[in-house]
Amino acid sequence: MSGSKPATQPVIDHQAEMRETLPFDDRRDFVNASRGLIGRRTPNTVVNDQGETVWDNDSYSFLEAEAPDTANPSLWRQSRLVQLDGLYEVTEGIYQVRGLDLSNTTIIEGKEGLVIIDPLTSQETGAAAFALYKEHRGADRPVKAIIYTHSHVDHFGGVRGFVTDEEVEQNDIKIIAPEGFLEHAVSENVFTGTSMSRRAAYMYGAALERGPTGQIGAGLGQTVSTGTVTLIAPNVTITTTKETYTVDEVDMMFQMAPDTEAPSEMLIYFPGFKALCAAEDATHTFHNILTLRGAVVRDPHSWAKYLTETIDLFGHQADVVFASHHWPTWGNENIVNFLTSQRDLYAYVHDQTLRLLNKGYNGPEIAEMMTLPPALDQTWSARGYYGSLSHNVKAIYQRYSGWFDGNPANLWDHPPVEKAKRYVELAGGLAEIISKGRQAFKTGDYRWATELLNHAVFANPDSKPAKELLADVYEQLGYGSENGTWRNFYISGATELRSGNFGTPTQTASPDVVAQLTPEMLFDSMAVQIKGPDAWNTQLAIDVVVTDLTVTYRWWLSNGALVYSKAEQPGEATVTLTGTSKQLPALAVYGPKPIALRKAGIQIDGDTGALDTLASLLDPGDPDFNIVTP
Repeated sequence: MSGSKPATQPVIDHQAEMRETLPFDDRRDFVNASRGLIGRRTPNTVVNDQGETVWDNDSYSFLEAEAPDTANPSLWRQSRLVQLDGLYEVTEGIYQVRGLDLSNTTIIEGKEGLVIIDPLTSQETGAAAFALYKEHRGADRPVKAIIYTHSHVDHFGGVRGFVTDEEVEQNDIKIIAPEGFLEHAVSENVFTGTSMSRRAAYMYGAALERGPTGQIGAGLGQTVSTGTVTLIAPNVTITTTKETYTVDEVDMMFQMAPDTEAPSEMLIYFPGFKALCAAEDATHTFHNILTLRGAVVRDPHSWAKYLTETIDLFGHQADVVFASHHWPTWGNENIVNFLTSQRDLYAYVHDQTLRLLNKGYNGPEIAEMMTLPPALDQTWSARGYYGSLSHNVKAIYQRYSGWFDGNPANLWDHPPVEKAKRYVELAGGLAEIISKGRQAFKTGDYRWATELLNHAVFANPDSKPAKELLADVYEQLGYGSENGTWRNFYISGATELRSGNFGTPTQTASPDVVAQLTPEMLFDSMAVQIKGPDAWNTQLAIDVVVTDLTVTYRWWLSNGALVYSKAEQPGEATVTLTGTSKQLPALAVYGPKPIALRKAGIQIDGDTGALDTLASLLDPGDPDFNIVTP
């Protein structure tokens, strides 16, 4: 990475300790990750229609070397495994393309056609994965079904790389998803999509330089592709565990697992293949209870219970288990052991966090106290490459107790800039707090150096010495991180402190996603953009007639809040919009602009000045907001 520094002695010592304490002589994961390779793309790069590179797995070729001092050897090992790419045979009739996105796509051969599971993040990588399959298995099998295992964008965004809307309609292609999929897939990427995408830029390090001092992976996969996010709405919804469905003589039995890794998620057993798709509930890492990009806190208690149910339902039948990330596990005994260790991991951390919470410890305290049982600590698939033990414990605390730890000193603290100014003054001025930060850095107390220098930067963001030193500290913390997303966050922070804001490489609130907004979700997505204080005294009433749903909404401002109702309201609307549920998302794409709305097919009757007023009150998110500076 440009401007990067060597590893310091405390980090070098830390890496050596990792090499001594973990079972690096266990090579079973490398055998499994390489098993069944049929062919790979050479070169493994993908470009979009503008010639821009949206995926480059070859940029990770440096991982073939041994881990340097600038990378945690455990994370380096995981990245070497995840970087392996190509078309792989899972078992006869089931194939996976790995190393073409953060996630895997799985292709099952039926009697005549194909069932596709989780078509990657972007249209471009999806198309490349499908082309690789066709190159080696033939192009004469039509797609019969697409399955979305859950509502995260890396499991549906590449669907148009496999099929078009016309093909879905004309060929009766089944788009299968768990109950609640569309609502959660759309809301996650629209309601807080701007913030989540910006933070995801840090989490996945998509904008970072690849290399031993830069981005080496994200633990779950290497990074996210930066292509076009697409979405075709499901036409088959799975609602209950043990529900069965057959497509092209491919029999499936589903297990519902809501509020585990995603709010809407399901696992799938294929009895004809004795194969279990674990979706993202059992992978070769400790997953996130709360993802660092920001999301709703997940339920590890239910997660563990569902994995127990998985073992009970399928564990003693399956000959192979594969997931939407990483590599499969073969052999019934190995499968049960794998699922058991995953189950025990979520159950243990959940239960022990609550035990200590009930003794009065807060989240950071419990995170420092928590250790895993030796058997789990020495299990590679339980290591915290994606969800760290530290931040997962804090997430569980947050799920049950919220942000407040009960200490009144933390009830009404100052925001970051004001707090920083006071700390700098307390330390004796900017030069003194930087000096103390430099001392902490030299002694290897990087966590304290971060605390001091972060205050220095927030108190004076123009201080070049503070920013340079804080970047050096973040870099060393990144070098030592076993967790891929922690490394990416630290090195992203260092990069922006040294070089400036790099923005948001991947935008998940794409036109395809926005187009799936229901009218009420559309109203909600616009309500969170209202500049409240500017709207306190503004009167506004808009009727929205949704013709295909035969419903009329009244949409109005009430004390600065944009609210709506289907019930008949007193008084007349200032303006009425009439259109179908598929036309109305034009409001989110273009804003309440009369000319654009009419072009989208929406009829407007009444005073269009009301739409201008609404437009003047909207305050869209900033995809380039600062993170490491105020």
